[in-house]
Amino acid sequence: MSTHTCVFAPPRLRTALAVEAYKLRRSLALLLAAIAPLLIAIFMFFNLTRFDKPGSWAMALQSSAAIWAFFMLPMCTTALTALMAQAEHGPRTWEHLRALPVPRWHLYAAKAICALAMVVLMSLLLAVLAPLAVLAAGWAKPAAAVADAPDFAAYLLLLGRIFLAAWLMVAVQLWMALRHASFVPALALGIGGTFFAVVATSAKVGVLMPWQTPVNQLASDPSRAALALAVGFFGGCAAFTLMLWRMSRREMPA
Repeated sequence: MSTHTCVFAPPRLRTALAVEAYKLRRSLALLLAAIAPLLIAIFMFFNLTRFDKPGSWAMALQSSAAIWAFFMLPMCTTALTALMAQAEHGPRTWEHLRALPVPRWHLYAAKAICALAMVVLMSLLLAVLAPLAVLAAGWAKPAAAVADAPDFAAYLLLLGRIFLAAWLMVAVQLWMALRHASFVPALALGIGGTFFAVVATSAKVGVLMPWQTPVNQLASDPSRAALALAVGFFGGCAAFTLMLWRMSRREMPA
């Protein structure tokens, strides 16, 4: 991530962002961002080569988006936010950071912005690797090569909707990770949320569940997808705002 991230942000917030980006480059976050889309692409490649007849671009790309929204995105969000929080909890640097002449909310805003930026990065990598996997499968097994034309604009739009719908999930996971010095509560929340999202995919209340709002962007009912998008994005904005207010008022995360 560039140290010039968010050039329109206040100078001290830009400094906090630059420091957070530097921490991410020195952590395993970038490796996680690369591995998650790559695993989906590898699965797609081997899955497509199982067939002896041509598939379709729409089905292949939608399948990759479903895997991303349904399972990989929630688990990556859990791991990423825990990793970002442990960068401070582990060496116990919160006391030092909160004593700096920087508004406290800048510290947490920088982590929130970088967390969302990492999700964008993973989404963009998936947008590149998924089509490459489809092409590679067709090259490795011509009988399974897709026969129609791809609609990359629709695919990018779908990934964009999934990203916006994931804001509430990212906010909840990051808040939990920052609130507790141990990574266990955030990890348990992420695993539990993903589990209930998997076993209750068709539940009506799922449209309001942070771990289900992304996958609901693939719902056949446009109104359900629109509601999930609104809940995920606007709920995420509200949750991030509340997180910044609450965390900046705490003396120390514990």
